[in-house]
Amino acid sequence: MPKFVPEHWRTVEAVFLAAGFTFARQEGSHRSYVKPGVARPVVIPAHKDVPVFVIRNNLKTAGLSRDDYFRLLEKVK
Repeated sequence: MPKFVPEHWRTVEAVFLAAGFTFARQEGSHRSYVKPGVARPVVIPAHKDVPVFVIRNNLKTAGLSRDDYFRLLEKVK
């Protein structure tokens, strides 16, 4: 099973866009994405490498599984 590793913010963004999220707004270096049916927005910091804990927290917020993430990640890379 693949391990989570820090990814560039554009890669993480592409995963959530592929999952049906849309860009909502930006405050400083933090970009918010929303999806109907998801209670809270997913926030991705526009940093070179997004830490693993941020990716995992966003997956939990989005209701996506580990398998969903790696399947979408493979599509966007």
